[in-house]
Amino acid sequence: MRRRLAVLAAVPLIFTAAACGSAASGGGTPSAAASSGVKVAGAINAKPTVTFPSGTPAKKSSFEVISEGTGPAVKSGDKLMVNLTVYDWDGKSNAFQGSSYDTKKPETIAVDQTLPKVLQDGFVKVKHGGRLMAVMADENNPPSQVTKVFVMDVVGSPPAALKAAAGEETGETLKGVKVVSPGGDKAPTLTTKTGEKAPKELVVKTLIKGAGKPVEANQTLDVHYTGKIWGTDKQFDSSWASGQPANFPLSGVIQGWQKGLTGVPVGSRVVMSIPPAMGYGAQEQNGIPANSTLVFVVDVLSAY
Repeated sequence: MRRRLAVLAAVPLIFTAAACGSAASGGGTPSAAASSGVKVAGAINAKPTVTFPSGTPAKKSSFEVISEGTGPAVKSGDKLMVNLTVYDWDGKSNAFQGSSYDTKKPETIAVDQTLPKVLQDGFVKVKHGGRLMAVMADENNPPSQVTKVFVMDVVGSPPAALKAAAGEETGETLKGVKVVSPGGDKAPTLTTKTGEKAPKELVVKTLIKGAGKPVEANQTLDVHYTGKIWGTDKQFDSSWASGQPANFPLSGVIQGWQKGLTGVPVGSRVVMSIPPAMGYGAQEQNGIPANSTLVFVVDVLSAY
């Protein structure tokens, strides 16, 4: 996630690998030719076996369709659930970096301009149920930067997210905090300027109770939210303001969110007061003072 909420978030493997120096650029125009010499074996929808050729790693990005798949074709702009396995290709140990088959949690990846070009080009050549191998290299990389190899199995698409909370208003309130819900897809107004003392414990109040399944601790969520500091009404973050819901594994964000959102039905709107120990603690964080109590209003739009 790109926002402050996810300071503690686990970074998806695909972006961890792509962030290494200029490798994210994809090394110019990627090639579909299977010229890298890397071999991928094993059943689709299981952790692959990857074998590397001897000698110097590839210096040009490329992709290879290992299996096209039989489901719907992947298109630019799609959001995919992908099982991802990553290796460093250094020509020596060719170290395994991680796999979502081990974590048993596929990554959610948007096929858009935020991806390196080799991955954008490769994904649109496969279908749901397919397997893609991509080499991410750059001939201009210094020796310290390692070529990356991805093997990606397209599981499917995540469920469509709601536009906003939808359900019955409960009448619950959080003392010292005001939330005004204008209805429809419009963002609620959160006011946290108050003389009330901040709660010492996590407090979660359901403003609108959705009709979806309860959120589980190991799921990935789509949410809209606004975050402010208790007592000052200072807004430090808002997905509504950015115009794009946030998407993240619940296990990767601050404890207040993990505990506060587990069990909340999809479609709900909640307001949460998060004590420092379950937020950012005694450390200043991107303009949020140390020992701040955080207040969030959150719409839970999907969970999978």
